[in-house]
This record gives sequence, structure tokens and C-alpha cells, in this order.
Amino acid sequence: MRSNTIGSQIVTFEPSGYITAANINNFQEKLTLAVKSSEFKVFLVDMSRVEFLDSAGLMALVSAFRLSQSLGKSFNICAIPASVKIIFELTQLDRVLNIYKSREELEIRDDQLVAA
Repeated sequence: MRSNTIGSQIVTFEPSGYITAANINNFQEKLTLAVKSSEFKVFLVDMSRVEFLDSAGLMALVSAFRLSQSLGKSFNICAIPASVKIIFELTQLDRVLNIYKSREELEIRDDQLVAA
């Protein structure tokens, strides 16, 4: 998983391959540390390279989302492949989580928020 900082307030995570119970600890630990950090206000998980997501992976994302909400921060997901997006739709998390088609869609909205 790669992690990049965009601007001074946004951090982007780029998991790849399979996000499952077998490898969830590292992913969840990095997300949790970043959300708790006072350095970042906006989080973006770019799912474009994720091939499979099981319930453990889904719960890690929900956990990070809830933590960010409790801290008054923004947690966002983008570029979910169709094969993975169905999981969000079946669980109706696509109605709860901030999901964008691409990074650019969030960055445009973020720029508007900064300018406001």
C-alpha cells in the first residue's frame, strides 16, 4: 500500500491486490494512525488497484470512517472497481460513505471547500 500527501491537509492511501483478514492489520493500522494524526484533515482511499475486498477489509474502512467522523475529519473513497463496488452496494455502505468516481472529483470539491 502506498500513501501520499496531497497539499497540506489531504493524505491518500492506495491499497492494491486483495484486502482480506489475512493482511488487514497493516492496512488498518496505517489508516488509524493517519486519522488520529493532527496533521491531516481529509483522507482519501484510492481503491483503483484493489482486486478483492472481504468483510474484514470493509470493516477496516468503516472503522476508519467512524473514527474520522468522531474527530471531525473527512474520510473519502474513490475509484472503486465494479467487482469491489458491488460489496458497498449490497451492504448499502455506498449510501453512508463518501465515494467518488476519481481522485480529481474529490480534489475539485476540496479546493472549493478551501476557497469557501
